[in-house]
Amino acid sequence: MKFRFTPIATAVGFTAGMLVSGGAFADTIKIAIAGPFTGPVTQYGDMVKQGVDTAIEQLNAGGGILGNTFEAVQIDDGCEPKQGPVVANRVVNDEIHYVVGHVCSGATIAATDIYNNEGVVMVTPSATSPAVTDGKNYEFIFRTIGRDDQQGPAAAKFIAEKIKPKKVAVLHDKQSYGQGIASAVRNDLQKAGIDVVLFEGINAGDSDYSAVITKLKSSGADFVYYGGYHPEMGLLLRQGSEQGLKVQFMGPEGVGNPDINAIAGAAVEGMLVTLPADFTKDAANADIVKAFKDKGRDPGGAFQMTAYSAMMAIAQGIKGAGKDDPSEVAKYLHSHSVKTPIGDISWNKQGDLNDFKFDVFTWHKDGSKTVYQ
Repeated sequence: MKFRFTPIATAVGFTAGMLVSGGAFADTIKIAIAGPFTGPVTQYGDMVKQGVDTAIEQLNAGGGILGNTFEAVQIDDGCEPKQGPVVANRVVNDEIHYVVGHVCSGATIAATDIYNNEGVVMVTPSATSPAVTDGKNYEFIFRTIGRDDQQGPAAAKFIAEKIKPKKVAVLHDKQSYGQGIASAVRNDLQKAGIDVVLFEGINAGDSDYSAVITKLKSSGADFVYYGGYHPEMGLLLRQGSEQGLKVQFMGPEGVGNPDINAIAGAAVEGMLVTLPADFTKDAANADIVKAFKDKGRDPGGAFQMTAYSAMMAIAQGIKGAGKDDPSEVAKYLHSHSVKTPIGDISWNKQGDLNDFKFDVFTWHKDGSKTVYQ
């Protein structure tokens, strides 16, 4: 059974050739891929790069857009908020007009003012914090993923209705993304009458979480939600198991990384995670899935398809605007829907998707995942 969080955007197969159009003056349009390519969460940057690279390869093979081809420029922010403005200023100085990224919410929030002020179209395939867009009145900032205030409350609804725990502990990593979604889960669990017996932050990057595991054991919690990324979740699972903590854990898409298996070992079995729906299962996306696999890439991770869709949204925006002009591209995206592998997507006034689909998956110790049944 699929547990669907928001109204479903029907996945529609996308053919790159549909975007091809002739142009008098061919050029190369640079697309910055901004994300973590060093540090503990490089896998998420790699997921986004795989999606963008695959989309660009298909676009270029089909003749490009308006006669123009695309070139990806990889720029590392290390998932560090302080690096967000550094990367954004480099993009502006290098006269790059389009960005897929940033990947992590903290770095994204730190970069968006610069992009918007300088007229650079930014489409993040992974930054889910509401603070990226809320109250900003941005014109050039978009997402191809849902927000924490969709994912968090829906996760809480799932916990309350499907798991039905008596006592829940909610942990987070004290960062924009992790604390934000953990707070949303806590608030909605409390509204549902679930007893949240512990709400506590841990320090990302620590290697020993014995103290918080002791608190979890003494709290009597029979379910734990963690807001953050996979390195810390993996340690919590492994160290909790070693210390005899026998409760089920759940987290957001930030924990849904294959590398968590190497950290947690067998303790990862049964972890619940909210992820973008597995769009590789849609028959209409068969050719796109094949294009990924032909290059030895995995299309089924958390952000490959949302990144592919971000690149295609930019391409369709240029096609729809009739020229390589980021201001006109932004206007087009605000007023039109576009076809992508994650569905026919459209944006509200502040650049958030009108609809997005998450599913709950059960993670397994062999590295596979299955939709929650």
